[in-house]
Amino acid sequence: MKRSIEKHILMNKAEAQDLQRKAKKACLSEGGLIRLLIKGYEPREKPDDRFYDVMHELSSIGNNINQLAIKANALGYIDSLTIKKEAERWHKFQADIERTFLRPDQSDMRWQ
Repeated sequence: MKRSIEKHILMNKAEAQDLQRKAKKACLSEGGLIRLLIKGYEPREKPDDRFYDVMHELSSIGNNINQLAIKANALGYIDSLTIKKEAERWHKFQADIERTFLRPDQSDMRWQ
């Protein structure tokens, strides 16, 4: 979506610093933060590096489980349905963690 309408607002120094600080914490531009807030979402702060390490490990394990399920299904040696269900559960868990830590929350502001 192309943005072609400019809006200019006046702030005092404290407000400008607060906007800049909050945008930085959410890893957004100031305009991006304002647009998100207007749409009724409250962004989350960027998680620390431990979160990304855990997510990488979760992804790796989930992929390994999925590969095992494919191989087991092809060879017929183990209960591939159970492994496949476990892989799906693992990927759902990973998505839940991403949603919990990364995605913005719907705001409960009443004026929207």
